[in-house]
Amino acid sequence: MSSSVQLFQDQKYHELKGQCLQQGQLFEDPEFPASDESLYYDSATKGKVEWKRPKDLCEDPRLLVDGISSHDFHQGKLGNCWFVAACSCLALRKSLWQQVIPDYNEQEWDPKAPGKYAGIFRFRFWRFGEWTEVVVDDLLPTEHGELIYCRSNVRNEFWSALLEKAYAKLAGSYQALDGGCAAEALVDFTGAVAESMNLAEGKYGEVIAEQMKLFEDLMKVHKRGGFISCSISSPGRPSEAETELGLIVGHAYSVTAIRKLRLGERLVFSFQAEKLFMIRLRNPWGKKEWHGAWSDSSEEWKKVSDSERKNLGLTVQNDGEFWMTFEDWCKNFTDVDICRTVNTSYFSLHKTWEKEMICGAWASHPEPLLNRSGGCFDNRETFLQNPQYLFDVKKAEDKVLVSLQQEDRRKYKREGKGDNITIGFEILKVEDNRRYRLHKLTVQERVATSPYSNSRSVFLRRSLPRGRYVLIPTTYIPGLPTKFILRLYTDVPSKLRELKADRPKMTCWSLLCGYPRRVTQIKVHSAQGLQKQDRSGGADPYVLIKCENQSRRSPVQHDTTSPVFNTQVIFYRKDIDSPVTIQVWNSNLVSDQFLGQAVLAASPGDPRELQTLRLRGRGGGEAAELPGHITVTVLSSDDLAEL
Repeated sequence: MSSSVQLFQDQKYHELKGQCLQQGQLFEDPEFPASDESLYYDSATKGKVEWKRPKDLCEDPRLLVDGISSHDFHQGKLGNCWFVAACSCLALRKSLWQQVIPDYNEQEWDPKAPGKYAGIFRFRFWRFGEWTEVVVDDLLPTEHGELIYCRSNVRNEFWSALLEKAYAKLAGSYQALDGGCAAEALVDFTGAVAESMNLAEGKYGEVIAEQMKLFEDLMKVHKRGGFISCSISSPGRPSEAETELGLIVGHAYSVTAIRKLRLGERLVFSFQAEKLFMIRLRNPWGKKEWHGAWSDSSEEWKKVSDSERKNLGLTVQNDGEFWMTFEDWCKNFTDVDICRTVNTSYFSLHKTWEKEMICGAWASHPEPLLNRSGGCFDNRETFLQNPQYLFDVKKAEDKVLVSLQQEDRRKYKREGKGDNITIGFEILKVEDNRRYRLHKLTVQERVATSPYSNSRSVFLRRSLPRGRYVLIPTTYIPGLPTKFILRLYTDVPSKLRELKADRPKMTCWSLLCGYPRRVTQIKVHSAQGLQKQDRSGGADPYVLIKCENQSRRSPVQHDTTSPVFNTQVIFYRKDIDSPVTIQVWNSNLVSDQFLGQAVLAASPGDPRELQTLRLRGRGGGEAAELPGHITVTVLSSDDLAEL
């Protein structure tokens, strides 16, 4: 077994199977017994359930019959259409379901050698950054000889019922699977990155340009192995009510195909359009379908011959599956869950991403410097008392994908704490040389805020300019402890790491070489009226900030005498009498040209607001004035953990 696979409850499949075969017994799982305790977390709920093995329900039971198909299952009594929708998506990708059902041939019933069957199965789920193997027996809950939960269309096929049992074991009980979101199960099946969208808020039903952008994005997600499911939320209507057009409210549908079709001459005439944008959905119930445009018996299909239908790929394989136009989809559905399988392979034709992943936790502590559960940005006093993660954008601009996922809380339902916590994160652009935790927001820029949601994960895509950033994951309310996993994808490596120290560490060397006595933050916002350097009347300026033996240089701003720098630096100063020097230079091919400087004492008592300073030549405070000014903010403190 790969060392990267964790064993749930330390149960070793091969060892347990070997013991059962040796003793001539079928496996009975002591960790998830065939009892009400495994069915319900709520002790008041009781049912008349009989636990039966597949051999008691049919002749010739099989794990898989003719492989896996997205039509293999029906939901049963449990409100877990979201789980069934996720299974429906998983079934479309063999490489992915083979990860979830490892060595499926070895696990299969062998009618020629019944003595090799031990009534034990194993499944793998991606949990918190690693694959976890869950072992189950084959005792399944039934009433009147029928499976009461997820079941296959084929009477003697049991992979979906056994997979559901393993997932229920992970959650603590079958009842814990009642109500959820397809994206959660898909992340657990694949390790994909989940994103939730609200179609109504995004106005995708109204704005055609936005609709087309979304169509292209979803088509790309689907083509590259991602998954999409959708639902209708309607506060005014009861869950599972049917709309006038046959869709079910509060019900998860899986997307099984997305097509952009160029129509032939005859069909262009029929539909008054050259292209059709179509989407195919499946209802986990296996029945109840859309009966608007392009539904099974609609006028639209009457205009398309069987051969044209086949050529266009507009086929429907089964009951419960149906096509609709993308425009109708945007207008009729309200919520979409997208699971992206982010490509990190170096051997791929498609864009690849550099991935960083860190496990963390929000934890309360009465001491502010040790507290790591400060709540969202609105809690100004405590917001920075959260975990903080530093990363760098090395390109002039880089697209960044961030996924924050909290631990699955279903297992806490028995204790009444099973609901997801509302989570989100902030991204701040910070000083180019920051190495310690932030304690006060001063010159830093707040560049991105994720949605805040009580879903298991939140996702953000953003293009960020070159620089250093701090990412702060938070719970919405302070003081809620839970674990999380943070994933960051960039084009070039970002060196994501946690900021743990509040100030420079005191070492033996500090006694010999001195320890910092003051911290100074500088932001050079801009310069105005610089000396013209070329025939076109422009310049290519950059700023160089020096303090003691440290210096930081900004990127060059091209062809301007009024550059905007927005460069931030922080210095921990041992010699508080040594000034800070801010110099402006012009970038040249042969030799850079000095344009002027400002020299600052940068003492704690100096003004903290925006200042405009005259540029001067080299020398003391009374050096000759030179053309131009710089606008800066300077803050200093003798408390090294203040800024």
